[in-house]
Amino acid sequence: MTYPVWHRLIAFVMFCCCVIGTTHANPTSSEAEVRQLWQLLDYVAVDYAGAVQNGAIVSELEYGEMQEFSTRAQNQVKALPPHPLHAELAAATIKLKQAVERKESPQQVAQLAREANRLLLQAYPFPVAPRALPDLARGAALYQAQCASCHGAAGAGDGALAAKLEPKPIAFTDEERARSRSLMALYQVISQGVEGTSMPAFAGLSEHDRWSLAFYVGRLAFKDTDIAAGESAFAQSSSASATIPDMNTLVTATEEELAKASSSSTARSVLAYARTHPGVVLEQQERKGIVLARKLLQDSLDTLKNNQRSKATELALSAYLDGFEPLEARLDATDRQLLVDVERTMQLYRGAVAQGNVLRATEYAAQLDAYFVRVEELTGANKTDATTVFVGALTILLREGVEALLIVIAMVAFLRKAERPQALHYVHAGWISALAAGALTWVVATYVVSISGASREVTEGLSSLFAAAVLLSVGLWMHQKGQAGQWQAYLKQHLTAAMEKRSAWALFALAFIAVYREVFETVLFYSALAADGNGTALLAGFVTGLVLLSVIAVIFLRTSARMPIGKFFSFSSVLVAALAVVLVGKGIAGLQEAGWLTATPVTGPRMPVLGLYPTIETYAAQLALLLAAGLGFGFNLMKVRK
Repeated sequence: MTYPVWHRLIAFVMFCCCVIGTTHANPTSSEAEVRQLWQLLDYVAVDYAGAVQNGAIVSELEYGEMQEFSTRAQNQVKALPPHPLHAELAAATIKLKQAVERKESPQQVAQLAREANRLLLQAYPFPVAPRALPDLARGAALYQAQCASCHGAAGAGDGALAAKLEPKPIAFTDEERARSRSLMALYQVISQGVEGTSMPAFAGLSEHDRWSLAFYVGRLAFKDTDIAAGESAFAQSSSASATIPDMNTLVTATEEELAKASSSSTARSVLAYARTHPGVVLEQQERKGIVLARKLLQDSLDTLKNNQRSKATELALSAYLDGFEPLEARLDATDRQLLVDVERTMQLYRGAVAQGNVLRATEYAAQLDAYFVRVEELTGANKTDATTVFVGALTILLREGVEALLIVIAMVAFLRKAERPQALHYVHAGWISALAAGALTWVVATYVVSISGASREVTEGLSSLFAAAVLLSVGLWMHQKGQAGQWQAYLKQHLTAAMEKRSAWALFALAFIAVYREVFETVLFYSALAADGNGTALLAGFVTGLVLLSVIAVIFLRTSARMPIGKFFSFSSVLVAALAVVLVGKGIAGLQEAGWLTATPVTGPRMPVLGLYPTIETYAAQLALLLAAGLGFGFNLMKVRK
């Protein structure tokens, strides 16, 4: 198998697959360095009041810290990589240092430090919200085991060891201090400790445990009456819930900042309730996706009625990709049929928009609105139950993994049959590299930049079409070599060392593409399921899926080992050609969902597992590939008969 241009394409293809969807990420410095800088600035914002009052130093120790930390912050900003906001951020830290030296008011210093942190997050973003819902009961247990000896059982700073420590442990019940402390700040201190104090880093705790502990500590300054008042405000006033619309706001907000937009009592009660019941905020955040989808869909319909088809199509795509798609993973685990109904009707709606058919578009919009009501009911619960998460994790892995597994196993079986074990290293390197790229994708999607729905669909679409083209050519080649005498002749005439190396690199590329396209989607689905906090169920589903995939692999390899080489080649050629048909359907559908290709709906089956989507474009592409495969197989047979 020789493809002279393969070695020129491999690097380009892998680069495209890894970076599509992340091209809008800002250049970031080391996350640990940026987090530490954020912590320094936050520490100055909160603790400066204990060092200076009315322009006079009230604590030499505290003031020395403020000078040190403001100077260190200024120096650390200088070391950050270039960014359009870098100069503004540097100027902000200079102003902060000057304010500390001039002994400005705590309010002024806090404002400057918060502004510097705002610029820092804007220029060098890192994730601020927990990936899974914090468990306050777990946080309470961790607090008693790890923190109570210093900070006291109730958080008043009066633990058994407190008298021996200098500086004294923080009193988490101090309402004035708590007004300027965010959950993010608490999480950072728990993760990294505080240099020069007895506060150690608890990096050994899992990320979920550290967030759970931060949420528990962050509610100690509030009374039960505050929490009850906040619950009432959330239930009765949309403006109260809008104060904390999502988890990012919840973990970065301080009572002091919220009080600027509402009354002090409202800010306190709303924050108390949200920190105690973060699931309410998460539910509200997810509902917002459906609210956005419904609004954009209505905007699209209104625009169509004004005869602006292009704008209406753009809004319809946004309704799906930005509003609905973030909920797909949870819905897939809960009600797969409803997910299919929404996707199909969205496609029909876009088709009606493209045709300028206002009547049909109105009908489909009404159907979608009804579906969105059901989606909101299903995804509105604070958490998906463990059984649903397990089933979802299992089915997603099986659905996405079988295709890649069959391709890789076919290559492994082929090389064993061909007695070319040395080339197996390239296949294994290909799929292992794909898994590593998938892990990088997880990190990027979680810690660097949110991968948009459109980017995801484009990545899957292009990689599917690329893999389909490769599989078709491989299938035709295998079918040709499977004919009488062809394989033995090929071995004798063509497999020189140089040719074999080029073929091996082609196998590497195919293994990488086949596996990465599946890993990419699995990573994004698992990220969404992980937000529900059922980590054990998610892991159990993943492990069960791996076991089942391993069983499939063993069965296939054993069967192929007993198969005569001619039959093996014929069977494998049909298998990879069939997979190519599936992938070309998925590729066209992905590009249609991203808005790259038009979609003309037709009546027909919709079976994503087989790459069947009821549009003229997907059916036409699959038919064209089937015809190409049929002609190729026929040509091979004719050559043998001659």
